[in-house]
Amino acid sequence: MSDHPSDGLRSGQSIATLTAERRAVLNRRVRFIVAFTISYNVIEAVVAIGAGAAAGSPALIGFGLDSVIEVLSAVAVAWQFTRKDPQRWEKPTVRVIGAAFFLLAAYITVEAILTLTGVDEVDHSPVGIGIATLSLIVMPALAWFEFRTGKELGSASVQADAKQLLLCIYLSGTVLIGLLLNSLFGWAWADSIAALVIAGLAVREGIEAWRGDIEAPTEVLHDLTQPDHHQN
Repeated sequence: MSDHPSDGLRSGQSIATLTAERRAVLNRRVRFIVAFTISYNVIEAVVAIGAGAAAGSPALIGFGLDSVIEVLSAVAVAWQFTRKDPQRWEKPTVRVIGAAFFLLAAYITVEAILTLTGVDEVDHSPVGIGIATLSLIVMPALAWFEFRTGKELGSASVQADAKQLLLCIYLSGTVLIGLLLNSLFGWAWADSIAALVIAGLAVREGIEAWRGDIEAPTEVLHDLTQPDHHQN
C-alpha cells in the first residue's frame, strides 16, 4: 500500500489554500530568518576574514567571503519579501542566488589551486577552528527551518537561500577538516582537495537555483533510504 501520489497533491493543495493569516505568519518568519542569517554571517565574515588574514590562511579568508555571499543571498530574499507581491519577484531573486553560487565556486577553485601549487598555505588558527565549529552547529538548524518555511510558502527563492546555508555547512566542515589536518599533521593539501569538491557542488546548486529547480537534501536522502518508494 502506498500513498505517496496523494502526498504531492496534498502539498500542492496546502500551498494553494494557505490563508492570508498563515501566509503573513510565514512571511514574518522569512524576514526573521533572513535578519538572523545576515547578522550571523556579518559577524562570521569579520571573524573569519580577520583570523584568516592574521594566520595567512586563504581557506579562512574564503570562508569569510562565503559568508559575505550568503549575506547577499539573504538580502535578495529580504528585498523580495518587502515587495507588495513577493511571488512576482521570485525568478530574478532566485537567479541572484544562483549567481552567488557561481561566484563562490570560482573563488574556492582559485584559492584551492593556489594552495595546491604552494602559492598560499593553510596555517593553524584556533579562532578559525572555533568559528567553523560554531557554524556547523548553527547552520544546519537554520537551513532546516528556512527550507520548511519556504516549502510551505511554495517559495523557490526561500528554499534556494536555505540551500545556500547548506553549502555553508559543507564549507564549514571542509575548512574545519583542513585546519585540523594541517594543525595536526601538516597536510595543507587536504583543505584544497575538499574545497574543489565544494566548488563542484556550488556549481551544481547554482545551476539548480538558476533554473528554479529546488529539492530538499532531506528529500534526496529519503528517496535513497526508501527502496520501495516508487513501487505500487
